[in-house]
Amino acid sequence: MDLGIAGKRAIVCASSRGLGRGCAEALAQAGCDIVINGLDPDRLRGVADEIAKATGVNVTAVAGDVTSHEVQDALLEACPVPDILVNNNAGPPLKDFRDLDREAMLKGTVMNMITPIELIQKVIDPMAERGFGRIVNITSSSVLAPIPGLDLSSGARAGLTAFLSGVAPKVAASNVTINNLLPGSFDTDRLRSVTATHAKASGKSAEDVAAARAATIPAGRFGTPEEFGQTCAFLCSVHAGYITGRNILIDGGFFNGTW
Repeated sequence: MDLGIAGKRAIVCASSRGLGRGCAEALAQAGCDIVINGLDPDRLRGVADEIAKATGVNVTAVAGDVTSHEVQDALLEACPVPDILVNNNAGPPLKDFRDLDREAMLKGTVMNMITPIELIQKVIDPMAERGFGRIVNITSSSVLAPIPGLDLSSGARAGLTAFLSGVAPKVAASNVTINNLLPGSFDTDRLRSVTATHAKASGKSAEDVAAARAATIPAGRFGTPEEFGQTCAFLCSVHAGYITGRNILIDGGFFNGTW
């Protein structure tokens, strides 16, 4: 399917690996010029080169922590008038809520709620003026079904979801959409890190822990960043202009609910 976004300009945050990279690759495959972002400059440059070589689009790398205003400014200097913004960032590590102090809670809220809002504030009006904009926020399935130990991540991402639910209708008539992707278990570095932690605590091998977790998913496997990215790219396409303010769960059928 031609997504109709060849030549569009996209910023994809935290995209040097995992789900963010999956989104960046899918948008590049659709013909978008992209700005990618990550903490490791060397890794980021390598990813930029790989995507550019594979797709032929312009790929610009902006290294740094996207929570920093300086890095946000650098992203918008590299792409002053983005047509597409994909918000993504790592979440706080597993921790019992009793062990969270104020500093940790504020940091988690900045990472997963405030930073996406700040970027949206900077790009949304120009998108509306041009009559096209696609904003996709990568949140988490824990917004719908909280995961013990990820309470701070769940709370911050749920706050972002609620905040933007009031924003999306205001720009829908200008062909600007805001949607959220809620990933379940995907084969990423983060999942492998959590698996290793559980394996160490249980005395089991990481392979056994991963197999047991995958067995609880109706699809019988973990998702891939590539298929996640293709869903993101569709939401950014010209065909998805009537989808806005939605939370789209991608979890292989793990959440058992009608709505």
